Amino acid sequence: MPADTTTFVGRKHDVAEVRRLLSESRLVTLTGVGGVGKTRLALRAAAETSRAFRDGVWFVELGGVTDPELVVHTVLGQLGVRDDTVRMHRTVLVEHLRDRQMLIVLDNCEHVIGAAADLVDALLRGVPGLRVLATSRERLGVDGEHLWQVAPLPQDPAVALFAERAVAVDPGFVLDARNHEQVSQICALLGGIPLAIELAAVRLRVLGLDHLSSRLDNTFRVLADGKRGGDPRHQTLHAAVDWSFHLCTRSEQILWARASVFSGTFDLEAAERVCSGDSVPIEEIMRSLMGLVDKSVVVAEQHPSGTRFRLLEPLRQYGLGKLRDAGREQVMRERHRDHFIEWAERREQEWFGPAQPQIFALTRLEQGNLRSALDFGFDHGGDHCVHLASTLWFYWAGCGMLGEGRHWLDRAVASAKPGPLRAKALWVNGYVSTLQGDLPASVRMLDECREYAVESGDGSALAYATHRIACTHLVSDDLDLAESGFQEAMRLYRSQGTVNSHTMLAGIELAISATFRRDFASAERLCVEAKAIGEEHGELWAQAYATWVLALCAWVSGDLARADVLGRECLRIKRSFHDLLGIVLAIELLAWISASQGNAVRAATLLGATNEIWQSVGYPMFGSRYFGTPHGECESATVSTLGEQEFRAVFRKGMDLELDDAIAFAIGEEQAQVPVPVLALAPLTRREQQVADLIAGGMSNKEIAARLVIARRTAEGHVERILQKLGFSSRAQIATWVTERRV
Repeated sequence: MPADTTTFVGRKHDVAEVRRLLSESRLVTLTGVGGVGKTRLALRAAAETSRAFRDGVWFVELGGVTDPELVVHTVLGQLGVRDDTVRMHRTVLVEHLRDRQMLIVLDNCEHVIGAAADLVDALLRGVPGLRVLATSRERLGVDGEHLWQVAPLPQDPAVALFAERAVAVDPGFVLDARNHEQVSQICALLGGIPLAIELAAVRLRVLGLDHLSSRLDNTFRVLADGKRGGDPRHQTLHAAVDWSFHLCTRSEQILWARASVFSGTFDLEAAERVCSGDSVPIEEIMRSLMGLVDKSVVVAEQHPSGTRFRLLEPLRQYGLGKLRDAGREQVMRERHRDHFIEWAERREQEWFGPAQPQIFALTRLEQGNLRSALDFGFDHGGDHCVHLASTLWFYWAGCGMLGEGRHWLDRAVASAKPGPLRAKALWVNGYVSTLQGDLPASVRMLDECREYAVESGDGSALAYATHRIACTHLVSDDLDLAESGFQEAMRLYRSQGTVNSHTMLAGIELAISATFRRDFASAERLCVEAKAIGEEHGELWAQAYATWVLALCAWVSGDLARADVLGRECLRIKRSFHDLLGIVLAIELLAWISASQGNAVRAATLLGATNEIWQSVGYPMFGSRYFGTPHGECESATVSTLGEQEFRAVFRKGMDLELDDAIAFAIGEEQAQVPVPVLALAPLTRREQQVADLIAGGMSNKEIAARLVIARRTAEGHVERILQKLGFSSRAQIATWVTERRV
């Protein structure tokens, strides 16, 4: 949930009604014109009802989503759900949420209304404990939907909002008997629309109240009167934004319109590269951008990488309208696309170096803009976005984005003409498909790439295709073909003088094959060579896989202490990239090591955690006999030590860990042992058991009383007796006890 940056004014009745609707309906949609405060109302209502949801409240912003197919990807990403398989992502989301009790706030649904409605319908049908609070300019049209029309602010709250925002820009401003009527007239003229009021109030930074009132009254009435037809509140907002736009300098107006092509946030460099030119010098951009920030048109946000900027969504839509009216949208979207192609090219080149973690973080920040550039490019033809989709291989394959990468790469392969660009799209998509466990598709694309490379003499495409075909043999347990393929790929890379993360991986993957043959000397030699290259260039991502193989060799050789240190080192690095494959392989290995160390509870917990993560990666251990045998042996040994019943209970605890918690436990940041669940029958009455179940569902005593239609004092008595009978001291212990008995 984003934090409030300003205080929440008025809407007490609205908040209460939205909360009431959420108690009665699983889908509530807040409708109303842009700028009327739908998002702020949704956030406040969600925050005040958060205690009723055991698994929390989650906010998903859809304003920057341009491709309807990416709605579900956006929700998955915001909820921290990663799935790199070829399963339908809607199914993945339903399965992840099935047993959860939570509220999802879907913000700005109107431009992807069909996709949002379909997803909400599927989620509500498949997830009994889910409720959805949506904001949209139109209803979703899903069965059971309750609507709440967000009206403009009444007079008194509108005046209070103006006064508060006025003080923020002019600390000397005081609302008193002398100016109250003047402020009331301004708010009435602005129709009580919060965004319009805020745009007006910020003008007190340069205008006195009398001057502001006079100018607003004279110009705004003309603008408003010029609008005919439609919802009067739409006319009011448009007129208010028109007024703010016309009070900007010419350079600020141009930047406002041009910056509307950005999706989400953008930095100063992007603004200068995309928005300058055609009579706007690059040195003017920063001055105009600061002017728009001062006028509350653009929001400045602080990130670890520096300051980023964002147009408020209604104002972005307004700017986009201005751009279209001027016939400049196509040109600006082409500039936006070309800038982010160049941006991705730089990141790809820098990936093989010490900036890898920063590149991952930056690419996540630019994900909305990259999506927008890709979507525009594919919709308007040409090879630009085939190149962009392939260039981002490091993000798709290296940073846990296989599912979305496959979406764009499939579009690239479908549209690309024969040639070098298609060849790269084929081997990158073949690589991603292999990691997803979709070997038939991978082999088909990689074979096509290799055939093209041989016929055309494209040595680079031949090397990459040969390398990735060898990977398909490795996970298919054909070690002979895998080893010959890796060796040939390494020869081709050397002949071209290519040194990068891929060339490192070829040697590491050959080392994995050597490990399966129990040729540990060769495996260690290859990994030491790869790590030396990584250390020389500051590369971490591929180097972590070499660390994993060295940990595997140490474990098989009986050096458990060294294996454990190396396994945790690998996991720490992979966590920094959200590399799901690397994460699950590291946790798997740490489970095997724990079993060998005699720590069966830790091993069973880690096996449970990997069981969940593998569902998001693809086939557990790739469906490979060589990868899978140690897993099976670890499980058998752990069951033998703990017994079937205790193993299943601890295993389930591991399954219930969220990804970040599983990583922390595996690394040792969470030192507490996972307790073995209490499996004895409960000495509770039927009513006490009901109360205990509701406590586990996150309900307060007041909510339990309402649900069971009993007095609050009675509910409190039940809770006290449950605590006494079970020997507990907190409600959290009751919730844990109930959850464990469901195992």
